[in-house]
Amino acid sequence: MNYCPLCHSSALLDYYQDKHRAYLQCQECELVYVDPEQRLDAKAEKAHYDLHENDPNDAGYRNFLSRIADPMLERIKPSSEGLDFGCGPGPTLSLMLEEQGHKMSLYDLYYYPNSEVLARTFDFVTATEVIEHLYHPDKVWQQWLNLVKPGGWIGLMTKMVIDVEAFAKWHYKNDPTHVVFFSRNTFKYLAERDKLKLEFVGNDVILLRKPQ
Repeated sequence: MNYCPLCHSSALLDYYQDKHRAYLQCQECELVYVDPEQRLDAKAEKAHYDLHENDPNDAGYRNFLSRIADPMLERIKPSSEGLDFGCGPGPTLSLMLEEQGHKMSLYDLYYYPNSEVLARTFDFVTATEVIEHLYHPDKVWQQWLNLVKPGGWIGLMTKMVIDVEAFAKWHYKNDPTHVVFFSRNTFKYLAERDKLKLEFVGNDVILLRKPQ
């Protein structure tokens, strides 16, 4: 692939290489991504996801997800309809939001492959620890924009690239299913391009609002 998987720019540079994978960086949107030749196939990817143990009754996991749930709850209207995209095998954020009176739908490529929900629109979409796994972030980003009603919110949770020195020591890149890495500048690029209101909450929560 000789173009960025997010913005399709051909202005690419070698960013970093370790003993497992090579990473490129787009000079347009600043996305860092794994050489596509070094990504897992679908079977190996799912086998890795099957190792995840996300328990909705785990107080620690709920506390982790509250980092996105709380700011989202402050912004959405009562009784909103939302979609938890990439919810995984143990949906938990959706339960937390339902407990606050919102109606939730689920989608996950492997565990909840209900494509019917992708034909609808919602007041908000959440994707926690999802965006770093996307082989086609360009298509999924557009999908999210289409899923959200005017004035609606997209809430994301992901660790972000700081610089190459930090990247070299970053455990986050070592997960074989993590293939694209966004920075604050990448989200700023997308927000400006797509006319979205952008807010960062802490180090790993990104909120984007679609124009009315």
